[in-house]
Amino acid sequence: MAENLNDRLKELLDTQKAMEKKKKEASDAELTKVLTFYIGEQVYGIEIPYVIEIIEVPPITGVPGVPSYIKGIINVRSKIVPVVDIRIRFGKEEIAYTDRTCIIIVSTGDVSVGLIVDSVADVISVTEKHVSRTPDVTEVNSNKFIKSILEMNDGIKLVLDVSKLIDEHASEEIR
Repeated sequence: MAENLNDRLKELLDTQKAMEKKKKEASDAELTKVLTFYIGEQVYGIEIPYVIEIIEVPPITGVPGVPSYIKGIINVRSKIVPVVDIRIRFGKEEIAYTDRTCIIIVSTGDVSVGLIVDSVADVISVTEKHVSRTPDVTEVNSNKFIKSILEMNDGIKLVLDVSKLIDEHASEEIR
């Protein structure tokens, strides 16, 4: 009987180890890729499936009567795209554009928006172990636009919720 008990205990321990290994492998599996960029010293990110392209800042046509963070419109391959300065949208001081400033064209559904960022950093792979959910307090920061927080070896990155960014601007769409 003691032999059966030892065999059963060993079987249970092996099962537990196998489950822990599967859990670790699942947390190491890539969830998505994220394009990271800077606004000041803070690193933000946008999930790659939303990114259409990255372009230099072309001449922007201003449109009267829109919020100050909407810099105007640009023509990208015969499509009119509203341009949002993320720095201003997040309440940071406006700065002159440099040769590193660029526009990330993002899209969800039929709506595209250009996001002006200080500079693009990198494309990173994101696994489950990197992801934290945002706190539920919208007064903390521009939390309504933050989808998740990534805790990486090189620091914290805030992943933007592109759907909320675009939905916010869809009602203010410039034609």
